[in-house]
Amino acid sequence: TIEEKLKEKLAVLNHYERAITLLNWDMYTAVPRLGYQGMADTVAFLSQRQFELATSDEFYALLGEAMEPTVFEALDEGMQYSVRTLYRDQTKQRRIPVDFVKRYVEAQSVSRRVWEEAKTGNDFSMFAPHLQAMIDLTREKCSYTDPDQDVYNVLLDQYEEGMHAEIIDSVFGELKEGLLPLLEKLRNKPHNPSRLYERTYPLHQQEKVQQLLLEYIGFNFSAGTTAQSMHPFTLGFSRNDVRVTNHFHLNNPISAMFSAIHEGGHAIFDQNVDPALMGTEADSCRYMGLHESQSRFYENILGRRRSFWEPVYDKIKLLLPEMSDIPLDEFVSEINYIHPSFIRTEADEVTYCLHIILRYEIEQAIFRDGAKADELPELWNVKTQELLGITPSGDSEGILQDMHWSDGSFGYFPSYLLGNIYDGLFLETMTDELGDIDDILSQGEIQTITKWLNSKIHRYGSLRLPAKVIEEVCHRPLSARPLLAYFSKKYDAVKA
Repeated sequence: TIEEKLKEKLAVLNHYERAITLLNWDMYTAVPRLGYQGMADTVAFLSQRQFELATSDEFYALLGEAMEPTVFEALDEGMQYSVRTLYRDQTKQRRIPVDFVKRYVEAQSVSRRVWEEAKTGNDFSMFAPHLQAMIDLTREKCSYTDPDQDVYNVLLDQYEEGMHAEIIDSVFGELKEGLLPLLEKLRNKPHNPSRLYERTYPLHQQEKVQQLLLEYIGFNFSAGTTAQSMHPFTLGFSRNDVRVTNHFHLNNPISAMFSAIHEGGHAIFDQNVDPALMGTEADSCRYMGLHESQSRFYENILGRRRSFWEPVYDKIKLLLPEMSDIPLDEFVSEINYIHPSFIRTEADEVTYCLHIILRYEIEQAIFRDGAKADELPELWNVKTQELLGITPSGDSEGILQDMHWSDGSFGYFPSYLLGNIYDGLFLETMTDELGDIDDILSQGEIQTITKWLNSKIHRYGSLRLPAKVIEEVCHRPLSARPLLAYFSKKYDAVKA
């Protein structure tokens, strides 16, 4: 039958995807420096073969047959999503010349490697030509897939389908207008430096804290594992194999704790998609804003509350005796200290929003105003001063801090802030349905919250567009107001 043939083709494509994902995992966690290029060559080879299979006339014809109403209506929900999505995507992908795919993947691998070297050496100039190449290749790719469409909207749609710049401009503008005066008010509050950063925390003990926190929030180690990388990330092979990485700092245990909670939120999403969707295109969430909403819900909405730490703080001090004289109140004060800083991944929950608005505005400058790569460090510094009131001293704490643009992931950054905005809505709804969140957390019942998220969001994978999730879960339109209300309530209560 057509359905059986489809499942066979999807299985083959999934094997390629799993192999490519595994090689990427290895490239960023284990491969020695001299082995990197060989691994990158294999990724390029497999990516090209996968692309050829996915865009073959045979597969495209099969998808076309499956789109016929009598066939389509007989498919289950996961297969319907796969057919509809693949047919749409392959209609676009088939417009891309095969030799372009090889060129793109090769440039991507070189760009990522040079970015790491440039970041380590605090030297944007060595990365600039590679960044310009990724910008140019991205434009070229969009000219094939979506001719005559606005390039930046095409890029945004890749990561958060349906959320175009006009919508994002509105909610980001609403947020920016509310955040700048709040930040001005908070930045003048006195802060006593914490003793947390005066000592050294053994890395192997920090790894044990990571395991404790991941298990606490609901990560299943029978279906997941961890490793170290320069930049924390999560890769999902299937709901039964989800992998997270972290980066540990000898003098800053908080960084790895919150990276663990953040990446754990991503992983819990992947681990709790409905098993019936396995092997289909819906078996993980392809909407990055929705995915980020889950990681940032755990990291910020839950993880920065005193009640989150009450059941586990003593256990953490046993694993990190260096923290034994740090009272919980001092720890909670530190993780909620609002101050402008340079590094996005280390930013507090308020200024983080402005970090993303900065990147969003620069991406618009690139793809709408034609800004060139060598102009971007100055633009970055100007916008950092405008939004945060500080100016980076060098490229590593400025434009080189993130890996995203090095691999062509333009349009991804807005998804982080969309995730925060979704979280404001989810928090309102969850409180209405479950009651006071602090009461739940202080009783050690965080799994109640995880199960709510499992049933309301995670199990659907990609079946529902983000706008549909907001509509069905929250029963109200997209707005930044609930997030601003959360910030105002929380930080108006902070003592001067």
